Amino acid sequence: MKYVDIAIIGGGPAGLCAAISAASSGAKVLLIDRNKNLGGQLIKQTHMFFGSEKQYASKRGVEISKILLNDLMTYKSNIEIMTDATVLGLYEDGVLTIDYNHNYIKVKPSATIMATGASEKVLAFPNNDLPGIYGAGAVQTLMNVYGIKPGKKVLMVGAGNIGLIVSYQLMQAGVEVAAIIDASSKIGGYLVHASKIRRMGVPILTGYTVKEAIGNDYLEKAVIWKLDHEWKPIEGTEIEFSVDVMCISVGLTPLTELIMQAGCKTKYIPELGGLVPIRDEDYQTTKQGIYVAGDVSGVEEASSAMVEGYLAGLCASKNIGNKHENYIELKRDYILQLDSLRSGTAGEKIRTGISKVVREVI
Repeated sequence: MKYVDIAIIGGGPAGLCAAISAASSGAKVLLIDRNKNLGGQLIKQTHMFFGSEKQYASKRGVEISKILLNDLMTYKSNIEIMTDATVLGLYEDGVLTIDYNHNYIKVKPSATIMATGASEKVLAFPNNDLPGIYGAGAVQTLMNVYGIKPGKKVLMVGAGNIGLIVSYQLMQAGVEVAAIIDASSKIGGYLVHASKIRRMGVPILTGYTVKEAIGNDYLEKAVIWKLDHEWKPIEGTEIEFSVDVMCISVGLTPLTELIMQAGCKTKYIPELGGLVPIRDEDYQTTKQGIYVAGDVSGVEEASSAMVEGYLAGLCASKNIGNKHENYIELKRDYILQLDSLRSGTAGEKIRTGISKVVREVI
């Protein structure tokens, strides 16, 4: 059995920031990620971030991942990293089991921070398993990590921020975007992204969904049709696109399997992406010693995930006896940052979701 102060599962934006925060508080940290490289979604993101200077506004995701990794190395004496490691289980007694270098390892942390992120939602339609139909994350990985074009002509399904941003990245790579469609009656992403897309001549069709994909060995055509006010398809409104790629960007679902295995209570909150753990203001779940941060606690932007990571790392460390010397000031600042990121009409949905899931601090 391996003993550590804090185990952090997931090395994306939330996990990296949680590790930095916990280690800077004096805790001994084990950071675990199933990928070969740390950074999560950040290493795929070539667009500039919004937010404030504290969330690295105007810097690209790939740049932010390098900044966070450098910050992490500042506390390397307090941090052990396991990459290419898969957490197999999180049990009710707090024990983690890990497959690492083909070895079965047991870890007993004093606290665990879950930063497992989210998975992409899928869309059901005939032939949705044809080669050439990808999730937006897969397209970003191909282009921004490996430098491979997914195809020549794309239909983007989803007009949220991810769909709009990936569409622009596709065009930058020389891939034609035939159209962007969304089942909703309005665009879900920031209008600044949508305006940029429209200026480049790409139509954004709201109130449409995919009827079917056509092709034998790979995608050759995509057929869409319009939805009525009850979200039912309208016969005779079909539009056909000759495309070799369909990119599905219809939202994310929090990865809560390990949290539920540990016995943490969850609740279905549509505003936060699906099943999310009930937690307190310190990001501690209903199981003492298990904390959450990032998309697993509710799908938001990476800027919010980073701040949540800092906050969860700070609180988890304090609650096991490693209180940061500036704990009160830092906690207040992180809460204010989150309030700012969730302010205005754009953050109304997130605020509504959080109000349904946060319980009072025990």
